Amino acid sequence: MHKWIKRSLLTVVGLGALAAAGLALGAYLGDRKAMRHVEVSVKAVAIPSDGASLERGRYLFATRGCVDCHGATGGGRAFIDDGGLFVKAPNISPGPGGVVGRYTAEDWVRTLRHGVKPGGQPVFIMPSEDYSRLSDADLGALIAYVKQLPATAGEALVARVPPLVKTLYAAGVIRDAAEKIDHALPPAAPVTEDGSPVHGAYVATMCIGCHGATLSGGKIPGAPPAWPAAANLTPGSDSAMARYASADQFVAMLRTGKRPDGSEVSSVMPFTSLRELSDNDAKALYAHLKQLAPVAAGNR
Repeated sequence: MHKWIKRSLLTVVGLGALAAAGLALGAYLGDRKAMRHVEVSVKAVAIPSDGASLERGRYLFATRGCVDCHGATGGGRAFIDDGGLFVKAPNISPGPGGVVGRYTAEDWVRTLRHGVKPGGQPVFIMPSEDYSRLSDADLGALIAYVKQLPATAGEALVARVPPLVKTLYAAGVIRDAAEKIDHALPPAAPVTEDGSPVHGAYVATMCIGCHGATLSGGKIPGAPPAWPAAANLTPGSDSAMARYASADQFVAMLRTGKRPDGSEVSSVMPFTSLRELSDNDAKALYAHLKQLAPVAAGNR
C-alpha cells in the first residue's frame, strides 16, 4: 500500500512538473509571438482641425469604447482585474507618460486600423478590429480629438498576463487584432447615417472584439474566467435579440443596462460608451442586427 501511495505521489508530482514546464514554455512562446514584426502598408489619413470634425471625434471617442479603457481624459484606467489577469490601458493624452507623443499620422493608422504598433509589434489587448473599418474621415476625426486632449499624467500599458493565457495565445487559440484584421481591405466608404441596416452595420463594427466577426458571441478568448459568454446578436440559437421586440426597447437597454424584463445585463458590456450612442446610431444598430442571417451561438 505504501509503495502504491509513493508511486502515485511521484506520478502526480511528475505530471505537475510537466504541466509547469509546458506552461513556462508556452508563456515564453507567447512572449515571443507578441514581439514578432508585422509588416503592413499604411497610408496617412487627413487629420482635421475644424470644430465639426473635432465634435465627431469626441462622439466616436465617447461611443466606440475608447472611454471604457482609456478613460474620459485618455490617461488610462484599469479595466480588467480578474482571474490573475490585470490590464491598465496606456495614457494616450499628450501628458507625462503618454505613449503617443511621437506618433506620426501613419503610426495612428497602423495602430488603429491594423493593430500594429509603430515599431511593428502587434497590439495584444487593444481590439483594433473594432476600429479597422472606420472611414478615413472618421478615423481622422478620432485621431484629431485624441491629439487635442488635455495633458494628463499616466503611464504605458500595464498588463499582467497568466502563463495559461500566454500559452493559448502562442497556440493561436487567442489571437491578437493583427491576426484578425484583413489588412488588404480598402478603407470603408462613408456611410449615410439614415438609420438603415447599412448604417447599422457600420456602427456594429464596434461589437466585433467581444461578439466576434459573425456577432454570434460565445466565450471571449482570453477573457477572465468569471466573464460571461458574449451574447449571440444574430437571430440564431439563443439569440439575445429575441428579447427586444422594438428598437425602443433595445435603445433603453443600451441606456440603462437592463433588459425589458428588468434583469441586469452583465456589466462587462461597455455601457459607459453604449449609453452615449445617439438614438439614430442605436436604432440603426438594431435594424442591422435584426436582419442578420442566423448563426448558431458561439460560431465567432
